[in-house]
Amino acid sequence: MCRVCYLEVDTSYGSYRCSTSDCNYIAHARCATDKAIWDGTIMLEGYDERSEVVVDEPWNLITDVVEQIRIGELMVASEIKHSHHDHNLRLTFSGKTKDDDSQCDGCTRPISTPFYSCEQCKFFLHKDCAELPKQMPHPFHKHLLALSNSHDMFGYSCCNACGRWYQGFSYRCYEGNCSFEIDIQCILLLDTLKHPSHEHSLFLVHNNEGTSCSVCFETLGYVAYRCMKRCDFNLDVHCATLPLTAWYKYDRHPLTLTHFDDFEPYQYYYDLCEKERERNRWFYYCVDCDNSLHLNYAIGDLPYVKFGNEIKSFHKHPLTIVKNIWNCPSCKVCREVCNGQALECKKSECNFMVHSGCRWGL
Repeated sequence: MCRVCYLEVDTSYGSYRCSTSDCNYIAHARCATDKAIWDGTIMLEGYDERSEVVVDEPWNLITDVVEQIRIGELMVASEIKHSHHDHNLRLTFSGKTKDDDSQCDGCTRPISTPFYSCEQCKFFLHKDCAELPKQMPHPFHKHLLALSNSHDMFGYSCCNACGRWYQGFSYRCYEGNCSFEIDIQCILLLDTLKHPSHEHSLFLVHNNEGTSCSVCFETLGYVAYRCMKRCDFNLDVHCATLPLTAWYKYDRHPLTLTHFDDFEPYQYYYDLCEKERERNRWFYYCVDCDNSLHLNYAIGDLPYVKFGNEIKSFHKHPLTIVKNIWNCPSCKVCREVCNGQALECKKSECNFMVHSGCRWGL
């Protein structure tokens, strides 16, 4: 099976194979030379790939070890210097942070052990995020990608794979005029995906012109996942990276991402906003309380940004990303209550707040 289009390869014709003896990777000649897959580089005769530096070697780590401790037979870095932070970071194996809402500055997800933290400022990194390599290849892109912590003039970036705005770390392409960037959530995806929403394995496809996602019904981006079992099921990267479990402040139970719809017609409404829910569209559901929530209510409009960070917008002052729970002021654009994620001006004389999605209305 061709690992690009996932159709059968007739080996009586020309094809490309991996030269490593224990690898069965194969691709049609036309697929392997597609511009979305191949950057045009030609290996010279006699090229030996073993002479290349492997991207997971120690030189490729972004951290310097300051102090180590022994745990059993393993030596673990208890204090490190990370290239994307000014101060040393110390490792925590158990317990919580002083702020239960702390987020990792690498992936922006809630912090969990083990993690590294800065004793001088509120900077946290999951141990896995701290150990991300400087460079790595990825099936979403044809060039080698480099770890980055830079963003645009507004203080955030847009992932080219899932289309979400994000802060934190990313992998970027610096090859020529290429501006590809991908966030940490998407860099963990592989060329095959087993998702609980579908019975068959899904495969990465680069050419998706004129095709829409079977979940959100939006037009697919340049990369997406597709079932090759004649199911006509497509999943864009945005939907593929939705967390399977979420928490909401008004529900003490975890909410589960629901992919099926066997509910009674009178239940086709979201419990919080009371808006009608389109049949077969994904939502988050609490089995214990029989509550259904819209995706944005459960994970927020900006799930991959860090609360407390400032961004620039069309307002005259920088806006701070906040999470409102009680006594929420109204949005200056839509005039509805900013209950949840919002952007707030911290200038005392300003009293300005706007939904993240409404900021373009400024």
